Amino acid sequence: MNGDALLPIGDLARRTGLTVKTVRFYSDRGIVSPATRSPAGYRLYAPDAVARLRLVRTLRELGLDLPTIRKVVDRELPLPEVAAAHARALTVQIRTLRMRRAVLTAAARHGSPPEELEPMHELARLSEHERRHLIDDFLTTAFGGPDAAPGFAGIMRSMTPELPENPATEQVEAWIELAGLIRSPEFAALVRRLTDHVTPDLTRPDPAAMIHARVTPALQAGTAPTSPRAAPIVEAIKAEYADTTDRPLLPYLKAVNDPRRSRYLHLLAVINSWPPPDAPTPAFTWLIEALTHTADAADAART
Repeated sequence: MNGDALLPIGDLARRTGLTVKTVRFYSDRGIVSPATRSPAGYRLYAPDAVARLRLVRTLRELGLDLPTIRKVVDRELPLPEVAAAHARALTVQIRTLRMRRAVLTAAARHGSPPEELEPMHELARLSEHERRHLIDDFLTTAFGGPDAAPGFAGIMRSMTPELPENPATEQVEAWIELAGLIRSPEFAALVRRLTDHVTPDLTRPDPAAMIHARVTPALQAGTAPTSPRAAPIVEAIKAEYADTTDRPLLPYLKAVNDPRRSRYLHLLAVINSWPPPDAPTPAFTWLIEALTHTADAADAART
């Protein structure tokens, strides 16, 4: 058979990798029409039907609907325009599927009961505007509302999660958990208590960073919080902390050592693709024990 010979439907099917039934389906819908029929009434197709059907097969595999495919192969619609539109639609679908997978993965991993699945799903499908509104409400509550000191603006930015347009599954999972935290009035109250201990004067050191820096060498040296060597470290921290606020140190330590705060910072780093934060808990725990020991010793000395 030469290159200009007409093709019966079986040959056309073999050349395109489609079944005879599929070729007949496309033919019946006018997507690829027979050039003529044989004396016995069988359909015969022109050689260019091979390229046309291969394009149809590719477009179908890419998810285009038949009416659009017909317009493309008939050159009623430009392929680049159609491809761009479907690529945008697929981007939305991929994001939706990734969100759904993250919700199901999180539910499976954490053993979530059925009643928790719906709120998790709702958090995952929030629009960017809705996420921003939820975050802004939390930060406004935590940092004092419209009357928040201007110096807190940088801290608020550093606590803002920015879920990317095409997040990885672990980022979606982290967002679901973090969103659950910031919807909790108790967590907002915890952060509010912490801001009460922090000065908005950015020229003064952050108490948490200061404590971590001073206690870490003691931890590395194996200094016990109840040992005499801990006393000068504690006194230095108390003096430096007093320069930043007149509020008591121990309540601040208990608030800043709350596991929910550490979890928030970890989730924030995952969402924003930041390096994992240092674990300050050992330093805070050490100082709490040292302060408690000092107070107990002072009480014992007075009795």
